[in-house]
Order: sequence, then C-alpha cells, then structure tokens
Amino acid sequence: MMEVFNSPGKVIITCNRRLSPYLAQEVSALGFDIVRSFNTGVEVKATVNECIRLNLNLRVASQVLYEIKSFRAFDAEELYKNLVVIPWEELLPFDGYFSVTSHVHNETITTPLFANVKVKDAIVDRIKDKKGLRPNSGPELSKAVIHLHWMDDRAEIFLDTSGETLAKHGYRKHPGKAPMLEALAASTIMATNWDGKSPFINPMCGSGTLAIEAALFAQKRMPGLQRMNYSFMHVLGYNEDAFFEERRLLKEKTDKTNLPFIVASDISDEAIEIARQNARTAGVEHLIQFEVCDFAKTTVPAEQGVIMFNPEYGERLGIHSRLEATYKRIGDFLKQECKGYRGYIFTGNPDLAKKIGLRASRRFEFFNGKLDCRLLQYELYEGTREK
Repeated sequence: MMEVFNSPGKVIITCNRRLSPYLAQEVSALGFDIVRSFNTGVEVKATVNECIRLNLNLRVASQVLYEIKSFRAFDAEELYKNLVVIPWEELLPFDGYFSVTSHVHNETITTPLFANVKVKDAIVDRIKDKKGLRPNSGPELSKAVIHLHWMDDRAEIFLDTSGETLAKHGYRKHPGKAPMLEALAASTIMATNWDGKSPFINPMCGSGTLAIEAALFAQKRMPGLQRMNYSFMHVLGYNEDAFFEERRLLKEKTDKTNLPFIVASDISDEAIEIARQNARTAGVEHLIQFEVCDFAKTTVPAEQGVIMFNPEYGERLGIHSRLEATYKRIGDFLKQECKGYRGYIFTGNPDLAKKIGLRASRRFEFFNGKLDCRLLQYELYEGTREK
C-alpha cells in the first residue's frame, strides 16, 4: 500500500512570485525545517498528514505538493512508461474522480494539455488493469489532483494535496474592482511587521481584503477555517479525524480578546457594502469599523499604528492627472494626520509614487499578477499632532 499519509517525503509548497520569504516565515513558525527556498516556493520534508496541517495553516501558499516519484523523461512515451508502473490503485479510488495539472517545459511538448493527457492515460490504464474499472477525470480541482512538473528531461509527479489554490481565502464572494489576491494582501501585512494589537487603518479599502486579512491576523484566525474541501480528502488512506483535529486546534488558537482598532474606509457606498459582506463571510465583520468617506476623512486614532493604502495605479491612459493629484493628497494626509504611524503605499506605478512627496524608508518588491509593484514604507514622525 502506498503509505503517503505517514511516510515523510519531499514536499514543495508553492506561492506567487516574490512571496516566498513570507511563506518561509510561516512554514518555519509551524516548526518545519526548510530544505530550500526559491522564487515561487519552499521545500520541506513532510507526510501527507502534515500536509493537512500546512494546508489549513498557511496564508501565503498556493499549493502543497507531495512528491510521489521523480525520474528522467525525454518525451511523452518515456513519461507514460514511468507513470504507468506507479501503484495508482493504492492512491486513487477506482470509482472516483481525479484531475491533472502541470508545469511543463520540454521541447517535444507543444501544449501542456498533451502532457496532462499522457499522465491521465497512465493513471487510468494502470487502475483499469488492476481493478477492472476506470476512474473519471476532468478539469475540476474538487477531488484528487495529480501535478506534473517537467523541465527538459527531469520529471516529477506530485500529489497536489490542496486542489483549489490556497491563495484565495474563501471569503471573497464579491470581489469588487481590481481586488488584491488574499495571499498577496497577507504578505504585505507581514512585510509591515504590524503587531496585530495597534490600530490598522486602511483608507481606499475597495473590497476590503487588506482590512479583512489584518482582522484575521489579529484574531490568529486561519483561512483554513473557511474551507471544507481539499484534494487530500479524496486519496485512499485519508482519515478525517486528522482534518477535524487540526480544525479544532485552529479554533482553539483563535484569539477573541483585546483586539485592535481596524478601520476600512472608501468613498464608494458600493465598495463598503461589498467589503462588509466579505468581512461577514470571513467572520470578522465585528472587528472592522467601516466608513464611507473621502480617504482624508478616515478616522485615525491618536495612538501609533499602521496605515496602508492600495490606491489605483492608473495603467489605463487618460486618468493620470487625476491620480497625480490623489497621490499628492495621500502624501499630505500621511504627513499631517498620521504622525507617529508607519505609512505604507502599495503601487505598481513608480511615476505616481514620486507625487507622494515623502521619502520612503523601505521598499518591498511584490508582483500583483504580472505587474511589478512596490510596497513603500514611510516613517511619519511624531511632531505636534492636532486632531
């Protein structure tokens, strides 16, 4: 029997580009030793039962991949030969459903879909040969997921224990305009070193992702509590007690006492309504003060904390001059109304960032989708502060 649930193996935890330092921080905090870090993930040694824990506890990750086999394959024929000898009948239910995903860079393969079909054929042929029945397969990631990573002649086949990406935290039923991916929002908050106790102010909040992630951090509430289906549940040998025990621990860890003051403001009624609904789904609506107002009217309590903006970047032409004025006003607001705070602006537009008129003390590099972005940090020194 393939004993994946209790056999430690190579595990790759993936994330979006530039998020791996934050992912590494989370994985280490869970007590795992990191074998190596790279641009889009980290490697650890873990059992599939430990992958259950990783899936439920990570804010920044995308997938948790458990290696089944690595081998050399120059073309699709060799790929098939190496895969058909794996005892898939001990891993996947013969009357079940599975899907195949891949990351392929091999000169004999023009479309990754062709590689996926080869993987699927090998698995189905093997199970049909051993059990006389063929499992179903298709594109949905709601059941078992097998992942192929194939670079030149090096191939690795993984059990993707996550299925749907972990980078979405399951509370955003209403995305609003140009939302920030939850894993990215969580990483930017980690970059600020916010303590989870002092105020967190998020003007121009849009669909509320930053404020909601801040509230989840403050409560030590993990996104895993939002989700009841993972790929590992559809693998032979899965014991649901392990999952429910991990959920129980997550609930126990949640802290409902002395929570910080969190504000999310936006000039749009509609944005605030969407943000409020998302916060309700995430179970943190009561922790956030929502305000419909111009950002300059946002409540900023007198104690020190973090204030974070994610304004428009103006990729579309013709809105530049309006945005230049907005960025300048953001700079003025930070200077005049937010003394003693650490200010942050997340933007994909370096020209507009110059209009803020403050000197950034640090710059953190991120990508928002394909867009090269910066999180700019400003020390807003205490002067005389009138409120």
